[in-house]
Amino acid sequence: MEKPADTRHPIHDLLARRWSPRAFADRPVAPDVLRSLWEAARWAPSSANQQPWNFLVATKYDPQEFCRMVECLVEGNQVWARQAPVLMVSVAARLDRDNDPNAHAWYDVGQAAMSLSVQATALGLFVHQMAGILPDKIRELYQIPASHEPVTGFALGYPGTPEQLPDKLRQREIVPRTRKPIGEFVFTGRWGQVSEIAKG
Repeated sequence: MEKPADTRHPIHDLLARRWSPRAFADRPVAPDVLRSLWEAARWAPSSANQQPWNFLVATKYDPQEFCRMVECLVEGNQVWARQAPVLMVSVAARLDRDNDPNAHAWYDVGQAAMSLSVQATALGLFVHQMAGILPDKIRELYQIPASHEPVTGFALGYPGTPEQLPDKLRQREIVPRTRKPIGEFVFTGRWGQVSEIAKG
């Protein structure tokens, strides 16, 4: 299933097609495909090229490891995410190379995640990122050092069908995608003053 964005201005097809389904097909993702996704993340921009991202990964090739990562998701996400063939968690380095706080780490991790997501779309895959993770459990199970912080979870795979989801989630899967108009977030001159360019 695809659900392309109803854009008001032209954007690249990969960006229009990228979305976050909850239904995933029972089809494995090959290791070389995963390596392509991480390569895309590797080349994301970052402040001072510090590349503060790390990824924990679990696939259904290793059921024990996969179940362990499922336990790191909030219950509502476990319901559907356990159907995906790949689960991941992004982790940010809190400190920069001088051991000072890296205020841009989370932003940079987000850029790596977006690069990964667009590459996934190009390869016929979809990524659903999740704020609903259990950071303390992740830290404990994976022995993450205090210098690093779990950021988001990812369910990744080939698209499934809405029929495989529980009723409530099925409805969310099929409703049209929506976004704020650009006039609500592009300002000029002062906060809240809509840019004339954004009105075009």
